Amino acid sequence: MPKNFKPQEPVLSIATPLNFDAQAIPIHEVCTDQPKVIAHYLDPFKLKHRFQNPPVWQPEITDENRHVIAADIISKRQAAGKVTRAAVLIPLLLKRDGLSVLLTQRTDHLHDHAGQISFPGGRMDPSDSDPNHTALRESEEEIGLDPQGVEIIGHLPQYLTVSGYSVTPVVGLVKPQAEYALDAFEVADVFEVPLHFLMDPANHQVRVWESDQGSRRFYSMPYENRFIWGATAGMLRNLYHLLKV
Repeated sequence: MPKNFKPQEPVLSIATPLNFDAQAIPIHEVCTDQPKVIAHYLDPFKLKHRFQNPPVWQPEITDENRHVIAADIISKRQAAGKVTRAAVLIPLLLKRDGLSVLLTQRTDHLHDHAGQISFPGGRMDPSDSDPNHTALRESEEEIGLDPQGVEIIGHLPQYLTVSGYSVTPVVGLVKPQAEYALDAFEVADVFEVPLHFLMDPANHQVRVWESDQGSRRFYSMPYENRFIWGATAGMLRNLYHLLKV
């Protein structure tokens, strides 16, 4: 994967200032009025059944997605002959005490979005047969995830980024590995977050950034010393919406 690209880069606006500190943005609200996902639905078998037999549900449109649509960013990239498709893997680790989500932390030396948290993934190569192929290939390249240990169970709605990518989140049940082979240039660390924590809206914060272009809302899901936000949090919100029904 080209090292200057992460499809889930949590860019809020083309005018986002350099060294933007999302964690310093005030919390507008916490989603405590929304129901948490029942533990019953966080079982691997129930998750597979949910993706195979999805209920009627409404994906959430974030401010980032609205901006991309309003500015017609993706069609402009397509008209210029630029690649617009990408995929990420949402790896659900099969742990004895319940499912956990495997996330990556970017290296601090990167020019853009250093130290931020994301899913493994990247742009689709011409040789990739589908988003599943892309997500598995990129996960193997970035963190050494064995594709033979991944059972893909479904997809979430495409997520649009201001960098002009339409990202397919691929959800997979993953056998934990004793260790991960990290791309030293791009990935500083991998870590796990319990799925039940991420599927509890009491842990979902809405932050509002005020700029000359107006206000922008984005989600954050702090966990211990990790700050999950932007498009990564936006994709997790859609997983929440699918499972809460």
